[in-house]
Amino acid sequence: MTLFFRLLYALITARFRPRCSFLGPCRMRFRVWPGDIDILFHVNNGVYLSMLDAARVEMLLRTGAFGRMRKRRLYPVVQAQTIRYRRSLRLCERFEIETRIIGWDEQAFLLTHAFSRGDEVVAEAVVRWRFLKRGGGKATSAEVLDLFETPGPSPELPPFVAAWNEEQRTRAGSSVFPSSPS
Repeated sequence: MTLFFRLLYALITARFRPRCSFLGPCRMRFRVWPGDIDILFHVNNGVYLSMLDAARVEMLLRTGAFGRMRKRRLYPVVQAQTIRYRRSLRLCERFEIETRIIGWDEQAFLLTHAFSRGDEVVAEAVVRWRFLKRGGGKATSAEVLDLFETPGPSPELPPFVAAWNEEQRTRAGSSVFPSSPS
């Protein structure tokens, strides 16, 4: 339910906030609500991922891409993500998520999200983001770059992200767990 209210907030307020570049950064402010915390009184690890959804929607709205995506019948999906937690966020604390697209390959975009409380980074995530076509099929990165009016080659990815992306790309469709004997 909390995600619903955060998405509604993004939809209402994005038009009054400054535009963002497709590559970012796009910053969204949050506050820890009671529904975000777990029995240890800090933000539940799954809630971080829901907040990232709201931050990506905010980015699409503030870049102006949301309407263009709808016209072309495209929608984004998370193909893979990894997150590192450094510090806890507690009830009523204010924080910000900074979202950036740091590169792409033929099929997907790589985003970073940084959760920060003041100058302190409390969590960092890397996301592999695909665009699908309503009615079936996948959009290539070139199609999406055209949609976002961002030509050119991908910036060079940091080594960790490049290795992680290659692992995700080559293992797409296969299980990460070995088959168990019958």
